[in-house]
Amino acid sequence: MTVEDTLASLVDRFNRKADATPAMGEELDGLERTIRIHLTDEGSYAVDLRKGRLTNLRTAVEGPADVTITTDVATFHGLVKKDIGPMKALVTRKLAIDGSLEDKLLFRKLL
Repeated sequence: MTVEDTLASLVDRFNRKADATPAMGEELDGLERTIRIHLTDEGSYAVDLRKGRLTNLRTAVEGPADVTITTDVATFHGLVKKDIGPMKALVTRKLAIDGSLEDKLLFRKLL
C-alpha cells in the first residue's frame, strides 16, 4: 500500500469514527486546520480539518500549514500499524510535530 493510499484510508477511518461518535465531531467542529505530513524520504501531503472532518487530501504541498508532522516513511507506517507509539516516536526524534500544544494533542485523534 502506498503512503497516499494509507493516508486516504486514515482520512476515511477518521471521518467514519467522527460520524459514529457525535462527541468527537462536536469537539472538533470549530477547529479549522491545514495539516501537512512531511515524509523526509518521500515528499509532502496535506489534508484539511474542517467542520469535524478531514477533507482535500493532496500531494506536493506548498504554502502555510497550521500543523506540520515530520517523519520518515518507515516510522509513518509503524505509527499507522501501531508498531510504535506516537510518544515513543517523539521521544526518539523519529517524529516531530510543529504546531500548538492543542494541535499536538490532536495528532493522537488522527491515528
